[in-house]
Amino acid sequence: MDREGACIEVEVYSLSADAFGRFVASVPRPLAIKHLTLADGSEVSGFVCEPEGFAAAEDITQYGGWRGYNLR
Repeated sequence: MDREGACIEVEVYSLSADAFGRFVASVPRPLAIKHLTLADGSEVSGFVCEPEGFAAAEDITQYGGWRGYNLR
């Protein structure tokens, strides 16, 4: 599998189609929702960041995800 970047820990939630639609409509730019491929090969919808959001962002990849970053 061709991958860009590094693997990080994620949380997967289950929402009804209606609830998911309301949730997606509330996601502010530069965040977006896209299909992501997990390590086991399954696909889920998840957060991505548009390139304009990178300039002021801190790279937390080394912490393995947001939980590791919060525990630092």
